[in-house]
Amino acid sequence: MSSQLLHHSLFQLKPERLSPDDRVALSYQRARLVLQTYRLTAQDVEHCSPKYWSMMTDPICSLDIAMFTILAAHVGLTIGTLSRHLKKRPDLRPLVDQLLRFDTVGIYLLTERGHGLDAFNIETTATRTRDGYILNTPREEAAKFMPASTPSFGIPKVALVMARMIVNGEDRGSRFFVVPVCNQYEMYRGVESIRLPPRSGTAPLDFSITRFNNVRLPFSALVSSDINNIVKPTRPLEAWWDEIWRIQMGTLAVPAPWISAMKAVAFIGGKYSMHRCILGKRDQPVPIISFRTQQRPVLEATAVSMIMANWFPLVVNDAMDKNTDPRIRHALAVIAKTTVCRHFQRSVAEVSERCGAQGTFEQNYMAKIENDGKGVIIAEGDVLTLCIRLFSELVQQRYTVPLPDPGESLLARHASALLQENIDVLHSLNCDHRSEAFNAFILPQSQMVVEAMGHALAYSAALRAHLPQPILDVYECAVIRQDPAWFSENVGLSRMHQRLRDDRAITSMLPDLSRYLDDLQIEDYVSAPLVSDQAWKTYLAELPVHSGRATSDLQLQQAML
Repeated sequence: MSSQLLHHSLFQLKPERLSPDDRVALSYQRARLVLQTYRLTAQDVEHCSPKYWSMMTDPICSLDIAMFTILAAHVGLTIGTLSRHLKKRPDLRPLVDQLLRFDTVGIYLLTERGHGLDAFNIETTATRTRDGYILNTPREEAAKFMPASTPSFGIPKVALVMARMIVNGEDRGSRFFVVPVCNQYEMYRGVESIRLPPRSGTAPLDFSITRFNNVRLPFSALVSSDINNIVKPTRPLEAWWDEIWRIQMGTLAVPAPWISAMKAVAFIGGKYSMHRCILGKRDQPVPIISFRTQQRPVLEATAVSMIMANWFPLVVNDAMDKNTDPRIRHALAVIAKTTVCRHFQRSVAEVSERCGAQGTFEQNYMAKIENDGKGVIIAEGDVLTLCIRLFSELVQQRYTVPLPDPGESLLARHASALLQENIDVLHSLNCDHRSEAFNAFILPQSQMVVEAMGHALAYSAALRAHLPQPILDVYECAVIRQDPAWFSENVGLSRMHQRLRDDRAITSMLPDLSRYLDDLQIEDYVSAPLVSDQAWKTYLAELPVHSGRATSDLQLQQAML
């Protein structure tokens, strides 16, 4: 299906040559095409079938992150949330069918401008009346932020809006409500969408602030298998997590395109470094890949891409296993997102910088995808916040995430030791997880330890898959470089030993770089003109040329000493 999509005319267009609004319209068209190509059913979405994961991991998604953003909210969140109620709510079937056909776009309005990640404390209200519900935004801070809710692109939209259900003056907890937002021409009565400015250097989308003024909804707008169940939950936080259950699936899904993006960055940087030359001794051209400073970021990006591509489908399988403790399943999703996203951020920044001025232009992919990557850090849960919650539970030993045996590798030893170190620190502080000591000494370690767990799991999966030893060695050295002091203090790897180890790894991988780049299987998805001189010349010939017949009347005088 990916090949079929890649050669479609919608994916042959060059977005950098379109206006911002034309680019947004193109992303919606592409989202429709992808969804129609995969032909997902509601059951596929509800149970996250292999077909669903094939769509979410399709390399085509890394070519247009605005398109992926549309699909992630439309399919993963909106259709996913509705899908589990269809057996008892057949009245929702026509809406879900419209969404599956992309006749209507689904958006997910959870967070609010004044609350952000503290979405449990939202303020939007849905007040129950004798006729249904009245939806209101009580103040500016309670406006929904920032899903694309405008009618600007000729597509009807419907939102799942989380609001506090007020019954007889009592807050009965937060619930989702189905709210039509706009038809293809304008907003529905009482709904306002304020379009936000574009995010710098990213694939544009009509991100918005959405607010509601006495919007009347029928009883059937409540997203529930039983619309008459309006009792106040005895455990509000647990009930809230059950309402937003699809967010946990999204946490695992959103990093998927960044693995393909890492592959593309490695391929672009590698090919550029092989043909880009400087004049060396005797005026002989020398490829810049000859320099260690160029080799390391390219080789690391290649190794990281291969390690992540091997591990991600395995962690998806583990996280989707319904026989596993749900807490561990969510933990694996957090570990995967954290590890993939942080690897991506480091790789793309280093490789694009090593491509000089050309690395900063949009047509060469890297600068734009780096900016787009900042969005995925907060999508379906901010990485750091996810790590804080997970790490807090792990150091309190509420449950354990299975890790490779510490004797398997240095990375497994690193992960286990860091986690145990913080468990011991917590015991020595003799405090609880809400104390100032916990805030000061434990929480700042959250992301580092969660990442280390991901490194260990990914490396272990690569060992079992028998990935080439040079790939393993370069990846290991890349991880060691993130925490060199620990490896020096605990494994006896001095700074010089680390440098020598790094040198051996790069030297072993370099001769086969071309083959490893081919093994990424990403070339067909790369259109960056800097990958070869011929590609650049072809691209240059398509650019507008300014010429004329004017003559200058500027008078230049000889400088006098």
